[in-house]
Amino acid sequence: MKFDFDSTYFNPEQVLDCGQTFRFAPIKEGYFAVSADKACYIHIDGNKTVVESEDSDYFYNYFDLARDYSEIITRAKSHNIPLLSRSAEELKGLRLLNQNHEEMLYSFIISQNNNIPRIKGIISRICAGLGEKREFLGQEYYTFPTTQKLAEAGREFFKSVGCGYRDIFLDETSNRILKEGLDHLLPLPTAELKKQLLTYKGVGAKVADCVALFGFGKRDSFPVDVWIEKIYKEDFNGTLTDRNKINEYFCSLFGEDSGYIQQYLFYGKRTFG
Repeated sequence: MKFDFDSTYFNPEQVLDCGQTFRFAPIKEGYFAVSADKACYIHIDGNKTVVESEDSDYFYNYFDLARDYSEIITRAKSHNIPLLSRSAEELKGLRLLNQNHEEMLYSFIISQNNNIPRIKGIISRICAGLGEKREFLGQEYYTFPTTQKLAEAGREFFKSVGCGYRDIFLDETSNRILKEGLDHLLPLPTAELKKQLLTYKGVGAKVADCVALFGFGKRDSFPVDVWIEKIYKEDFNGTLTDRNKINEYFCSLFGEDSGYIQQYLFYGKRTFG
Protein backbone atom coordinates (compact mmCIF):
# COMPACT_ATOMS: atom_id res chain seq x y z
CA MET A 1 0.00 0.00 0.00
CA LYS A 2 1.16 3.52 -0.81
CA PHE A 3 0.26 7.02 0.24
CA ASP A 4 1.90 10.36 -0.43
CA PHE A 5 2.24 13.75 1.23
CA ASP A 6 3.53 17.21 0.30
CA SER A 7 7.32 16.89 0.50
CA THR A 8 7.64 20.54 1.56
CA TYR A 9 6.52 19.48 5.04
CA PHE A 10 7.73 15.88 4.93
CA ASN A 11 11.36 15.36 3.98
CA PRO A 12 12.55 11.79 4.68
CA GLU A 13 16.19 12.72 5.26
CA GLN A 14 15.31 15.48 7.71
CA VAL A 15 12.81 13.30 9.58
CA LEU A 16 15.05 10.25 9.90
CA ASP A 17 18.47 11.84 10.27
CA CYS A 18 17.81 14.25 13.15
CA GLY A 19 18.52 11.79 15.97
CA GLN A 20 15.03 10.72 16.97
CA THR A 21 15.16 7.24 15.42
CA PHE A 22 17.93 4.73 14.73
CA ARG A 23 16.32 2.02 12.59
CA PHE A 24 16.64 3.16 9.00
CA ALA A 25 19.05 2.85 6.10
CA PRO A 26 19.42 4.48 2.67
CA ILE A 27 18.11 2.26 -0.11
CA LYS A 28 17.51 2.99 -3.82
CA GLU A 29 16.22 6.58 -4.05
CA GLY A 30 15.04 6.75 -0.44
CA TYR A 31 15.10 5.00 2.91
CA PHE A 32 14.02 1.70 4.41
CA ALA A 33 12.69 2.46 7.89
CA VAL A 34 11.56 0.09 10.63
CA SER A 35 9.42 0.82 13.69
CA ALA A 36 8.46 -1.83 16.26
CA ASP A 37 7.46 -4.78 14.05
CA LYS A 38 6.70 -2.87 10.83
CA ALA A 39 8.72 -1.58 7.89
CA CYS A 40 8.26 0.99 5.13
CA TYR A 41 10.06 2.39 2.10
CA ILE A 42 9.99 6.17 1.92
CA HIS A 43 11.19 8.35 -0.94
CA ILE A 44 10.55 11.65 -2.70
CA ASP A 45 8.87 11.62 -6.11
CA GLY A 46 8.56 15.10 -7.58
CA ASN A 47 6.89 17.29 -4.96
CA LYS A 48 5.49 14.34 -3.01
CA THR A 49 6.96 12.07 -0.36
CA VAL A 50 5.76 8.52 -0.99
CA VAL A 51 5.46 5.90 1.76
CA GLU A 52 5.08 2.23 0.82
CA SER A 53 4.17 -0.19 3.62
CA GLU A 54 1.84 -3.01 4.64
CA ASP A 55 0.15 -0.75 7.22
CA SER A 56 -0.63 2.73 5.93
CA ASP A 57 -2.54 3.80 9.05
CA TYR A 58 0.41 2.93 11.28
CA PHE A 59 2.92 4.93 9.26
CA TYR A 60 0.56 7.85 8.65
CA ASN A 61 0.44 8.20 12.43
CA TYR A 62 4.14 7.33 12.86
CA PHE A 63 5.14 10.27 10.64
CA ASP A 64 2.62 12.54 12.42
CA LEU A 65 0.95 13.49 9.15
CA ALA A 66 -2.35 14.59 10.68
CA ARG A 67 -0.62 17.62 12.21
CA ASP A 68 -0.22 20.97 10.43
CA TYR A 69 3.46 21.83 10.72
CA SER A 70 3.10 25.14 8.90
CA GLU A 71 1.56 26.56 12.09
CA ILE A 72 4.41 25.21 14.24
CA ILE A 73 6.96 26.71 11.86
CA THR A 74 5.24 30.11 11.97
CA ARG A 75 5.30 30.06 15.78
CA ALA A 76 8.96 29.00 15.80
CA LYS A 77 9.97 31.86 13.50
CA SER A 78 7.98 34.36 15.57
CA HIS A 79 10.62 34.14 18.32
CA ASN A 80 13.04 35.98 15.98
CA ILE A 81 16.02 33.84 16.94
CA PRO A 82 18.30 33.62 13.86
CA LEU A 83 19.28 29.94 14.15
CA LEU A 84 15.71 28.92 14.92
CA SER A 85 14.19 30.99 12.13
CA ARG A 86 16.65 29.61 9.57
CA SER A 87 16.19 26.03 10.76
CA ALA A 88 12.41 26.20 10.81
CA GLU A 89 12.43 27.62 7.27
CA GLU A 90 15.12 25.46 5.65
CA LEU A 91 14.29 22.28 7.56
CA LYS A 92 10.52 22.59 7.35
CA GLY A 93 10.31 18.96 6.16
CA LEU A 94 11.30 17.75 9.63
CA ARG A 95 8.53 16.09 11.65
CA LEU A 96 8.46 14.51 15.11
CA LEU A 97 7.73 10.78 14.97
CA ASN A 98 5.12 8.97 17.06
CA GLN A 99 7.18 6.00 18.23
CA ASN A 100 6.67 2.94 20.41
CA HIS A 101 7.32 3.86 24.04
CA GLU A 102 9.03 0.59 25.01
CA GLU A 103 11.33 0.69 21.99
CA MET A 104 12.25 4.30 22.75
CA LEU A 105 13.08 3.57 26.40
CA TYR A 106 15.48 0.79 25.46
CA SER A 107 16.90 2.73 22.51
CA PHE A 108 17.72 5.86 24.48
CA ILE A 109 19.24 3.89 27.34
CA ILE A 110 21.60 2.55 24.65
CA SER A 111 22.12 6.09 23.32
CA GLN A 112 23.68 7.56 26.46
CA ASN A 113 27.33 8.57 26.03
CA ASN A 114 27.22 7.04 22.56
CA ASN A 115 27.38 8.14 18.91
CA ILE A 116 24.66 7.54 16.34
CA PRO A 117 26.47 4.96 14.14
CA ARG A 118 27.29 2.89 17.22
CA ILE A 119 23.75 3.19 18.61
CA LYS A 120 22.34 2.02 15.28
CA GLY A 121 24.73 -0.92 15.24
CA ILE A 122 23.87 -2.06 18.76
CA ILE A 123 20.12 -1.82 18.16
CA SER A 124 20.48 -3.67 14.85
CA ARG A 125 22.37 -6.51 16.54
CA ILE A 126 19.80 -6.73 19.36
CA CYS A 127 16.99 -6.95 16.81
CA ALA A 128 18.85 -9.58 14.76
CA GLY A 129 19.51 -11.62 17.88
CA LEU A 130 16.13 -11.42 19.57
CA GLY A 131 13.59 -10.12 17.02
CA GLU A 132 11.62 -11.91 14.32
CA LYS A 133 13.00 -12.01 10.78
CA ARG A 134 10.64 -10.52 8.20
CA GLU A 135 10.72 -9.25 4.64
CA PHE A 136 9.21 -6.26 2.87
CA LEU A 137 9.80 -5.25 -0.77
CA GLY A 138 12.53 -7.86 -0.96
CA GLN A 139 14.37 -6.39 2.04
CA GLU A 140 14.96 -8.49 5.13
CA TYR A 141 14.51 -6.82 8.50
CA TYR A 142 14.04 -7.78 12.13
CA THR A 143 11.28 -6.68 14.46
CA PHE A 144 12.17 -4.94 17.70
CA PRO A 145 12.24 -7.67 20.39
CA THR A 146 9.45 -8.08 22.90
CA THR A 147 10.24 -7.18 26.49
CA GLN A 148 9.99 -10.86 27.37
CA LYS A 149 12.75 -11.68 24.87
CA LEU A 150 14.89 -8.84 26.20
CA ALA A 151 14.35 -9.89 29.81
CA GLU A 152 15.25 -13.50 29.02
CA ALA A 153 18.43 -12.52 27.13
CA GLY A 154 20.56 -11.69 30.15
CA ARG A 155 23.54 -9.39 30.64
CA GLU A 156 25.93 -11.54 28.66
CA PHE A 157 23.85 -11.15 25.50
CA PHE A 158 23.78 -7.36 25.86
CA LYS A 159 27.51 -7.31 26.46
CA SER A 160 28.08 -9.54 23.41
CA VAL A 161 26.31 -7.08 21.06
CA GLY A 162 28.41 -4.14 22.24
CA CYS A 163 26.26 -2.50 24.94
CA GLY A 164 29.22 -2.21 27.33
CA TYR A 165 28.32 -0.93 30.80
CA ARG A 166 24.72 -0.48 29.64
CA ASP A 167 24.23 -4.27 29.80
CA ILE A 168 23.00 -4.12 33.39
CA PHE A 169 20.66 -1.22 32.59
CA LEU A 170 18.96 -3.15 29.77
CA ASP A 171 18.81 -6.34 31.83
CA GLU A 172 17.29 -4.75 34.93
CA THR A 173 14.95 -2.40 33.04
CA SER A 174 13.58 -5.13 30.76
CA ASN A 175 12.89 -7.36 33.78
CA ARG A 176 11.13 -4.52 35.55
CA ILE A 177 9.00 -3.73 32.49
CA LEU A 178 8.16 -7.42 32.11
CA LYS A 179 6.65 -7.31 35.60
CA GLU A 180 5.05 -3.86 35.50
CA GLY A 181 4.57 -2.88 31.85
CA LEU A 182 4.78 0.78 30.82
CA ASP A 183 1.17 1.56 29.95
CA HIS A 184 0.52 2.99 33.42
CA LEU A 185 2.86 5.85 32.45
CA LEU A 186 0.88 6.86 29.35
CA PRO A 187 -1.69 9.14 31.07
CA LEU A 188 0.86 10.97 33.24
CA PRO A 189 1.57 14.68 32.67
CA THR A 190 5.06 15.44 31.43
CA ALA A 191 6.68 16.39 34.75
CA GLU A 192 5.38 13.28 36.51
CA LEU A 193 6.26 11.05 33.56
CA LYS A 194 9.84 12.34 33.61
CA LYS A 195 10.02 11.78 37.37
CA GLN A 196 8.89 8.17 36.92
CA LEU A 197 11.23 7.53 33.96
CA LEU A 198 14.16 8.61 36.11
CA THR A 199 13.49 5.62 38.39
CA TYR A 200 14.52 3.17 35.64
CA LYS A 201 18.09 1.88 35.55
CA GLY A 202 20.21 3.83 33.08
CA VAL A 203 17.78 6.76 32.70
CA GLY A 204 19.10 10.23 33.44
CA ALA A 205 17.48 13.58 32.72
CA LYS A 206 18.41 13.78 29.03
CA VAL A 207 17.31 10.19 28.32
CA ALA A 208 14.05 10.77 30.23
CA ASP A 209 13.31 13.86 28.13
CA CYS A 210 14.09 11.98 24.91
CA VAL A 211 11.82 9.08 25.88
CA ALA A 212 9.04 11.46 26.92
CA LEU A 213 9.34 13.40 23.66
CA PHE A 214 9.87 10.60 21.14
CA GLY A 215 8.13 7.66 22.88
CA PHE A 216 5.27 9.25 24.81
CA GLY A 217 4.48 12.21 22.54
CA LYS A 218 5.19 14.84 25.21
CA ARG A 219 5.91 17.75 22.90
CA ASP A 220 6.60 20.07 25.83
CA SER A 221 9.85 18.15 26.55
CA PHE A 222 13.24 19.64 25.70
CA PRO A 223 16.20 17.22 25.89
CA VAL A 224 19.49 18.93 26.70
CA ASP A 225 22.76 17.43 25.44
CA VAL A 226 26.16 18.83 24.43
CA TRP A 227 24.69 20.27 21.22
CA ILE A 228 21.91 22.08 23.07
CA GLU A 229 24.44 23.41 25.62
CA LYS A 230 26.48 24.78 22.71
CA ILE A 231 23.36 26.38 21.19
CA TYR A 232 22.37 27.84 24.55
CA LYS A 233 25.76 29.53 24.93
CA GLU A 234 26.35 30.59 21.33
CA ASP A 235 22.85 31.45 20.09
CA PHE A 236 21.05 32.46 23.30
CA ASN A 237 24.04 34.01 25.11
CA GLY A 238 23.20 31.81 28.08
CA THR A 239 25.28 31.72 31.26
CA LEU A 240 23.73 28.76 33.09
CA THR A 241 25.86 25.61 33.38
CA ASP A 242 23.39 23.20 35.01
CA ARG A 243 21.58 21.15 32.33
CA ASN A 244 18.41 20.94 34.43
CA LYS A 245 18.34 24.74 34.65
CA ILE A 246 18.96 25.02 30.89
CA ASN A 247 16.07 22.61 30.34
CA GLU A 248 13.81 24.76 32.54
CA TYR A 249 14.87 27.88 30.63
CA PHE A 250 13.95 26.42 27.23
CA CYS A 251 10.70 24.83 28.43
CA SER A 252 9.62 28.13 29.94
CA LEU A 253 10.53 29.99 26.74
CA PHE A 254 8.92 27.62 24.24
CA GLY A 255 6.15 25.90 26.23
CA GLU A 256 4.04 23.42 24.26
CA ASP A 257 6.30 23.81 21.20
CA SER A 258 9.48 22.89 23.12
CA GLY A 259 9.99 19.50 21.50
CA TYR A 260 9.56 20.76 17.95
CA ILE A 261 11.85 23.72 18.55
CA GLN A 262 14.47 21.50 20.21
CA GLN A 263 14.65 19.45 17.03
CA TYR A 264 14.87 22.51 14.77
CA LEU A 265 17.71 23.90 16.92
CA PHE A 266 19.53 20.58 17.34
CA TYR A 267 19.37 19.55 13.69
CA GLY A 268 19.90 23.10 12.48
CA LYS A 269 23.10 23.56 14.49
CA ARG A 270 24.46 20.25 13.20
CA THR A 271 23.48 21.20 9.63
CA PHE A 272 24.45 24.87 9.47
CA GLY A 273 27.04 25.10 12.26
